[in-house]
Amino acid sequence: MQQTKAIKAEKATSKAQNAKVDLIAVVVAMTDQAPCVLTVPANALPSGPFELGHRSLQFGLRTWVEQQTGHQLGYIEQLYTFADRDRIGEQRQQRVISISYLALTRAEHAAGSGKRVWRNWYDYFPWEDHRSGAPPMVSDILQSRLLAWVDEANQDSLRRERRQRVAIAFGFDGRDWNEELVLQRYELLYEAGLVEEALRGPSRITASPLPGISMTADHRRILATGITRLRSKIKYRPVVFELMPPIFTLLQLQRTVEALSGRLVHKPNFRRLVEQQDLVEETGETAADTVGRPAKLFRFRHAVLDERVVAGTK
Repeated sequence: MQQTKAIKAEKATSKAQNAKVDLIAVVVAMTDQAPCVLTVPANALPSGPFELGHRSLQFGLRTWVEQQTGHQLGYIEQLYTFADRDRIGEQRQQRVISISYLALTRAEHAAGSGKRVWRNWYDYFPWEDHRSGAPPMVSDILQSRLLAWVDEANQDSLRRERRQRVAIAFGFDGRDWNEELVLQRYELLYEAGLVEEALRGPSRITASPLPGISMTADHRRILATGITRLRSKIKYRPVVFELMPPIFTLLQLQRTVEALSGRLVHKPNFRRLVEQQDLVEETGETAADTVGRPAKLFRFRHAVLDERVVAGTK
């Protein structure tokens, strides 16, 4: 009896050792008026194992990011836990659980170095930037290949389901484009075998993958999750100011929101909403480098965090 218990305990220990926990960071900054993400060699997000010496998850994450990139994190929030069995590769016998975080930083802290590279996140998701309307690749390449995937279904019900998912995700069939469906769009493209990462999973690409830089393992899926969270959150929490310089014009604020969301906003409505929510206050100074009449300079009203729980730029 005791021997049986010992064997069971040994097996349980062996199974536990077949799983490891990683910490991974989606670090975002606005550089040259573009939303950029911090990467390390091999087109990967900064990451590392959670170790016994780390006093907390956040401490471990900050430690790994600083060691790998030299960048000290400021604002961070937990994003999502990724634990799918086949997420790292079918040949791996060990379960890898990744706890991801979203981190926001300002451009003055985002200088490049040999250990880190800031990449425009639209390099990874070129179909997501709709500031000048739908990118040509959506109608020229993506739509026809997705519809071909729809037609590959061997049942009418499956074809209808696929068609509806494609239409909702990408704004086809007269539907509106929803900028928050970044993750759903990427996962649909993965399922259809249209992104390079699908070569590593159950799906198999039968033709050349769509434009867009791939990332190691499932890091592009994690990045899509971070973009989805940020695009949603800027509508109800003032996190956009974590990416702004201390002093800015309202046009700079608007351009930042547009760059993050991938679509233009109505200027008078945007300014009226910012003023109604008392998110900013004038500094009494003007910008000297603007064309025409000098633009007023503003700063974020930190008191708004105490005054209201819900505030944003929606």
